[in-house]
Amino acid sequence: MKVSFYGHVRQYHNIKAEIDANIQKVLESGEYVQGPMLKQFEAELAAFSGTKFAIGVGNGTDAIWLTLMALGIGPGDEVITHPNTFFATAEAIWIAGATAVFVDCCPKTKCIDPAKIEAAITPKTKAIIPVHLYGQCADMRAIKKIADKHNLRLVEDNAQAIGGKGPDFNIGELSDAATTSFIIQKNLGTFGDGGAVVTNNADIDAKVRKLRNHGSNQRNVHSFGFNSRLDDLHAGILSAKLKHIHAWNDQRRQWAARYTAGLKGAKNLTLPYETPGYRHVFHLYVIETKKPEQRDPLLKFLVDNGIDAKTHYSIAIHQQAGYPWGKGARIVGSVANAEQNAATCISLPMFPELTAEEVDYVIAKVLEWDKAQK
Repeated sequence: MKVSFYGHVRQYHNIKAEIDANIQKVLESGEYVQGPMLKQFEAELAAFSGTKFAIGVGNGTDAIWLTLMALGIGPGDEVITHPNTFFATAEAIWIAGATAVFVDCCPKTKCIDPAKIEAAITPKTKAIIPVHLYGQCADMRAIKKIADKHNLRLVEDNAQAIGGKGPDFNIGELSDAATTSFIIQKNLGTFGDGGAVVTNNADIDAKVRKLRNHGSNQRNVHSFGFNSRLDDLHAGILSAKLKHIHAWNDQRRQWAARYTAGLKGAKNLTLPYETPGYRHVFHLYVIETKKPEQRDPLLKFLVDNGIDAKTHYSIAIHQQAGYPWGKGARIVGSVANAEQNAATCISLPMFPELTAEEVDYVIAKVLEWDKAQK
C-alpha cells in the first residue's frame, strides 16, 4: 500500500465546486490584488480568530517579520523563541534586524518552556515568540504573565495550529498579534504561498497594512514598505476552505487518536502529548524514537514500505549551517530537549482525507519495525 503524506488533491476534489466558484468570482471581478475577495476573507478570518483585525500578507515569514517591524523591533533588540521549529521563525527576527535568543522547549509539548524564559531576559529583550508547534498550543497563560511582568511584546507563531486553543484562551487572545502561514501543507492551506496577521491592536493593523503595500494605504502616497500582499485568488481559495477547518481539525484529531491507540504499546517510541484541556489540531503527528540512532532506520523502513513519512524539524535552528552565531543569535542555558526532539522526530502521514485502512497500515508497519528492535 502507498500512503501519501499530503492530501491536497483529495481535499480539492471534496470541495471543488466551492473553490472553483470563488476562483471564478475573482477572475470575473477583474480585481486580483487587494480586491473584494481579500477584504471578505480578512473579515472571515478575524471573525474565526475572535480578533478585531486580520491582514493577509505574502507568507508566514513575512507575517512575523512585518509584525515585529510594526512593533518597532529591530537592530539592537532581542526576541526570545525556541530552536526546534521551522527556520522561518528565527529568520523573520533576523530580517527585522533583531537578535534571536533561544531557550529550550518543554519535553512533553515541544513548545517553548515558560520556565526557561526569564533567565534569557536582558535589557535588550523586546518580545517573546512562542510557536504553537505541531498543532499544540504553548502555555500562553504562563508566557503572558512573564511578558506582562517584564513589559515585553508577545507575538504568537501560529503557522501550525489554526483552530487550536487552550482551556480558557484562544490563539491571538493573550498576545499583541498572532501570525499564520497558508502554504498548502498547513491545516488551512492555499495552492501556493500566503500568510496573515490577526490582532486586536489597531496600531499593528494599520502599520502592517502599510508595510505590506509599499508603505501605502492611499494611491500614489508611499513611505517605507514592501510588497507582501495576499492576492485575491488565494483569498478566495482560503475563504472556501475556512468554512471546513473545524471539521477537518476534528478529523485530524480522530486519526491522531487512532494512531495513539494503535501505537501505545511500542517500546521504542514516544508518542505525541496533548496538554489536558487544550485542543491539539495535529498539523503534524510526530513520534520520537527513544534513541537518535533509531530515527533514520525507522524512517527508511517506512518509506521502503510505501509510507511517505517525513521529519519536522530534523536539524534544530542553532544547528543549521546558516545559523548566525554572535550578534544575530545566542542560546541561553541548555537546549537539550530541543536537540533531542530534532534528532528523534518522525512525522507520520496526517491529513483529514486519510482512510482508516491507510492509518492502520502505517500503524502495522511502525509496530513491525518496533517489534524487530532488540
